[in-house]
Amino acid sequence: MLTALVPPAGATAAPAVPRTAVTAEGGPVPGGEGMPDDGFEDESESEQDDLAPAGPSAQGDGGVRGAPVPGRAGDFRLAAGSSLTRLVDQLGAALPEQGLTELMEQANRRSEWEGDCGATGIHGPDLATNHRICWQNDDATSSEWVPQAITGVSDAQEDEDWGTSTAEPIAVAAYDARNPGRSDYAAGADNCVQDSASDACNEKGVRVSFFNQATRMYRHALLVWPYVNSRKNISFDAVHAREGTCTTSVTTACKAQNGIHAGGMVWYGNHLYVADTSNGMRVFDMRRILDLNPDNNADVNDPTPDGLVSDVVDKKRVGRQSNVWYGYGYRYVMPQVATLKFTAARNTGTTSGNQCYATGRPKASYISLDRTGTDHLILGEYCNTANGGTSPGRVGTYPMTALTAAVQGAAGTAAGADLAFGLPTGATFKGEDLWHKIQGVVRYEGVWYFHRSNAYDNGRLLQATPQKVGGTTQLVGNPKILESSFGPEDLYLAHGRGDGLAPQLWSLSEHAPSTGCPGASGRCTATRCPRSSATSGPDGLR
Repeated sequence: MLTALVPPAGATAAPAVPRTAVTAEGGPVPGGEGMPDDGFEDESESEQDDLAPAGPSAQGDGGVRGAPVPGRAGDFRLAAGSSLTRLVDQLGAALPEQGLTELMEQANRRSEWEGDCGATGIHGPDLATNHRICWQNDDATSSEWVPQAITGVSDAQEDEDWGTSTAEPIAVAAYDARNPGRSDYAAGADNCVQDSASDACNEKGVRVSFFNQATRMYRHALLVWPYVNSRKNISFDAVHAREGTCTTSVTTACKAQNGIHAGGMVWYGNHLYVADTSNGMRVFDMRRILDLNPDNNADVNDPTPDGLVSDVVDKKRVGRQSNVWYGYGYRYVMPQVATLKFTAARNTGTTSGNQCYATGRPKASYISLDRTGTDHLILGEYCNTANGGTSPGRVGTYPMTALTAAVQGAAGTAAGADLAFGLPTGATFKGEDLWHKIQGVVRYEGVWYFHRSNAYDNGRLLQATPQKVGGTTQLVGNPKILESSFGPEDLYLAHGRGDGLAPQLWSLSEHAPSTGCPGASGRCTATRCPRSSATSGPDGLR
């Protein structure tokens, strides 16, 4: 059982300082704060593409593929990257640290609940909705932040208790999908901080929204990457979001980085695992949340333990700049503490249209946790077979003991998958493969559930079970498919054992209200469907 987290000694803020004050020397010169390359590969495509054109599969006749290629667990192997502990320790000495309990107590945004979310037309008829939660209107209608991943305290803790808190937290990740006016050239590198620039100009990467089920309030935290800036000072930037420094043509060495998709997320113990499509996973620590506004008064800059000040009014700057700490206007930022990177080589086939392949490193498109046996993390790929490739997607499973050891171990510590499958084949849906465009997965008592997207229409909840076929074990799809919500994304299972409740399957929709979502007063960010995660066998769901 986890205990309530409290701020470390010395984290309490001193009296406020006027926003114009600068209390220390030696900060970087303006324009000299730029984040170096973080060593990660760029995502070659956006997986926000359930609108990709439908068409016959490139494999086989009539959109029907042959038998799936058996998954190769070795392709899923992950290894720890270089330690970030020293850098995060430096940030912890420079800025006040909080834990999740404190953040939840400071939740400042009110959700809509149940019928207040508006009409139920975005939900399919096959799954009875038990609870509906919708974001505050500006979040619900945002074109900048698009929800993708979901996890919660049931993943974090077997007894589903977060210390003594009654919050029963749920966490949702959204990625920054819109950066109007962002420049990739030095001549315009500062355009995002000009008065005329939109607050959305900068690439802000990923934010996580922590929802308190007891109060129905939530709060955002920005995910960040720690680094030492050009003046040898500790700083941070949004995850994989370096601004461009090119002076003429755009090259790999100077181009802007475009954030990560964060298509899946698992909270386990004190760590938050976030999918990084092209690389593996980035890991964050719930005990190491930096607070840029401890006095909860945005009108004045708070002094920080390192003798500087922090500013939560300016939404166009991030990290340490000219002796002031910024977080794109967010009070809370969470620095990355570890990295898990795929070790297998890429398949040489193109991925520009979300093609996937039966061999080579997978894509980390979505992740989830299975607590129904030995704890395992499930990882899978989003693929569009209409554009070719040799696979509709693969899934692999990792013992959490191995992942935890890699996070806590030295660089190179490996975490191997103990199981891998190719997705089922042979079924079609609206003239294309049924088993592709998968946005989320959970495994419960040996049965697999997948969320399949369907543009601005109801997605589908699919089911599969491992079965012996021709001497090999494969995932075999249940022919019954169930309608779910518009724009379905990641899945999270609240197993209910700690609270004496039936299992609840939570998901979320990525689409903002539109003519395609009639009657919705806000994006229904998390829905949970009673009993939909239990099964009586391969012939149907109940």
